[in-house]
Amino acid sequence: MGSILPFPAAGAGKPSQIGFDRLELTRILDVYGRMVAAGMWRDYAIELGRDAAVFAAFRRSAERPEYRIEKRPALRAKQGMWALVGEHGAVLKRGQELATVLAPLERRLMKVVED
Repeated sequence: MGSILPFPAAGAGKPSQIGFDRLELTRILDVYGRMVAAGMWRDYAIELGRDAAVFAAFRRSAERPEYRIEKRPALRAKQGMWALVGEHGAVLKRGQELATVLAPLERRLMKVVED
């Protein structure tokens, strides 16, 4: 008869690709949509790799990303798996929760309303 081979990802300790789950992507796209509505961003890109998943937001599609939201599960126990990286590569915010990392972007959307 034939031989039974195990599914490749079944025995591996590390996943072959890091990604965003539905709630994380919903939260990120919510901020992205509000930034587009405010006229600050126009394009985005998603990169799913072995070590990290990256959501990059662009002012214009031909430029470097203005912000990158990175998910690195290997840093979960150390510095936090979420990071907000600026245009020049500086880490602006790092943490365990996505909401705290997105807080600086949320603050950019706030406007003072007068009575």
